Amino acid sequence: MDTAKEEFLREFGGDYGYPAGPKTIDEIRATEFKRLAGVAYLDHAGATLYSELQMEAIFKDLTANLYGNPHSRSDSSFATSEIVRNARQQVLDYCKASPKDYKCIFTSGATAALKLVGEAFPWSHQSSFVYTTENHNSVLGIREYALEQGAQAYAIDIEHAERDASTGNLASMHVIKHQLLRRNEAEFLDKDNIGSAYNLFAFPSECNFSGLKFSLELVKVVKKDLIRYFDGSPSLNGNWKVLIDAAKGCTTEPPDLSKYPADFVVISFYKLFGYPTGLGALIVHTDAAKLLKKRYFSGGTVAASIADIDYVKRREGIEELFEDGTIPFLSIASLSHGFKVLNSLTVPAISRHTSSLATYLRNILVALKHENGTSVCTLYGSCNSETLRNKMGSIVSFNLGRPDGSWVGHREVEKLASLSGIQLRTGCFCNPGACAKYLGLSHLDLVTNIEAGHVCWDDYDIINGKPTGAVRVSFGYMSTYEDVKKFIDFVTSSFVSIPTYARHGLQFCRRSIPFTDTGLESRYSASGFNLKSIAVYPIKSCAGFSIDRWPLSSRGLLHDREWLLQSLTGETLTQKKVPEMCLVSTHIDLSQGILFIDSPHCKERLQITLNSNPCNAKREEISLHGQIYEVQGYDKEVDAWFSAAIGRPCTLLRYLSSSHYVSLDKRDVVGSCRESRTRLNFSNEAQFLLISEESVSDLNDRLNSSRLLMLERTFVEHQFALTLRGFGQILSFLEGDLTLKMSGEILKLVTISTSDL
Repeated sequence: MDTAKEEFLREFGGDYGYPAGPKTIDEIRATEFKRLAGVAYLDHAGATLYSELQMEAIFKDLTANLYGNPHSRSDSSFATSEIVRNARQQVLDYCKASPKDYKCIFTSGATAALKLVGEAFPWSHQSSFVYTTENHNSVLGIREYALEQGAQAYAIDIEHAERDASTGNLASMHVIKHQLLRRNEAEFLDKDNIGSAYNLFAFPSECNFSGLKFSLELVKVVKKDLIRYFDGSPSLNGNWKVLIDAAKGCTTEPPDLSKYPADFVVISFYKLFGYPTGLGALIVHTDAAKLLKKRYFSGGTVAASIADIDYVKRREGIEELFEDGTIPFLSIASLSHGFKVLNSLTVPAISRHTSSLATYLRNILVALKHENGTSVCTLYGSCNSETLRNKMGSIVSFNLGRPDGSWVGHREVEKLASLSGIQLRTGCFCNPGACAKYLGLSHLDLVTNIEAGHVCWDDYDIINGKPTGAVRVSFGYMSTYEDVKKFIDFVTSSFVSIPTYARHGLQFCRRSIPFTDTGLESRYSASGFNLKSIAVYPIKSCAGFSIDRWPLSSRGLLHDREWLLQSLTGETLTQKKVPEMCLVSTHIDLSQGILFIDSPHCKERLQITLNSNPCNAKREEISLHGQIYEVQGYDKEVDAWFSAAIGRPCTLLRYLSSSHYVSLDKRDVVGSCRESRTRLNFSNEAQFLLISEESVSDLNDRLNSSRLLMLERTFVEHQFALTLRGFGQILSFLEGDLTLKMSGEILKLVTISTSDL
């Protein structure tokens, strides 16, 4: 056992690894998660993993028992109904909810449960929808229903809370109210105030961005004395209902509804134990359920209906009334096997286990320093009992910085992590309020980012020098110390600068292979690099061609990725989706001005003239990588040729223009000597990629030795690769932090002869 793990166990050994459980964490990983060998899966907040024994039990259950549609009256249907009843009770027991006071409504997921509350809640122009800023988009979407019915809506931040020293009860709370939202107010001004208004307050039990847990005491605060904490605002009069989004928090600390009687709680089962997906639940208090106004009816929700007159009699049971159609009874039957896993380990033990890993990682990350003393990592979220957020969950959210204070893009971290066998998530995690709050993004910043083309899931991770999202690591009950260590080693080796030394005018990293005067270092300074080939790919994702010299344009290599193939449904085709595209070979003869295309599936070679527009070509706009491009198509004969070449209908499109620029230097350094903004053709992120011959040889060796499955995990760790940062001739090694300057043409694909190194 290494020293670092010994220190970890001395501090967290009582909580880590289920010491009192039926299996240790090492036994769990070895017997139930063999597919994780060599992989650190750190996205449990996105979706946790099912165990192999869990799936074996589900398969055995479904193959040994006969389950019929619960709406039928056969023996198999009665058996299914009993399974469903037991599953409902398991869900209620998990949240300590009495079946007398609460009902479990199965939905297609947590989002569907939230949507059900939003569309059926009794909104009026006197109602208020109040929610914490740190909420998932699926919660924010409820305000659309509220605003449509004339209700007001706004977000809040709980900044300060004080307790009575003698009783421990909440004595005061300072709340910051954000902008009040209201639509169509004029339509409701003349309406009478009839009866008591119903209001809704929503908050997450755990923020899926930062991992901060909200105190469930908010349930009692809202129900009993909310107006006092909101400066006595008369607009908050009425009956308050509370909704808890427990999709993330339920994994380690399900809400105790016997102590904190919320009206609505939503959960998602794949976040609890990995399988099934597409199944969630709304736990609803019976009194709150009676207030919900459901309009649509379907099979299973009605006792009787008449087809040709306006008559329907709805079912009286709460579950039956709100579960449209046939419920996914086979998925529901699998829930017992998931709960069996959690119950065998116990939820408190899972919470302690995941918390030990998250706390350890936070401590390590916050201590990391660059060689100049600047912090490597900025963490988001911290415990504070004065804000009713006094616990941290199993999430660690952060961004990485460079020694000069600029940010490392979160997508860069994600891509390199994936190549190193680490699965994590980056972005805003569908939580725009928390994202803006922790990243310090103003409304102007957000609007500017959107106008620049930034949308969810794109690659715009740094805009105007500010991050647009974060890196999130999250743990599950099967996570291990080794997962954390793999990630820490990755961050340290990839993003932490260490002292360098200079020899022969070059900067070398201390962790690099030691050079002798007659070795690699001397040969760098003596002969430089030998250019072996340039590769140009005229049609995106089709085979390219190699050449010794090639002209540059303002968008990179001339005609590089200037064409693409599109399906008839508008989808951009790539080799990932259509492997046959690799058999389409291309070559450009600049002297003739012709693009030649060949395919083994086509008898004749296709020729496309470079300098003439296609006959009767129509210009159109397409969206690619979140950007809008103006393109033109070709005649039916050209499209038919490509359709035959790849074995599916498609069209050929050529780039004409784009109004969007791409920043090649995300640090936005003032006074840079080079142009850091440029346009792209149809390339994903940049015009150029430089690769050493050593890397290509290693790749071929791996393919020839039938070790293809290992390639993705180890490719970056052992290679000597060059990455071009822009037109300014600045190159950097992925290993060694060696920086060099090159003169002459900037070329797309470079291989370096090992005899010259």
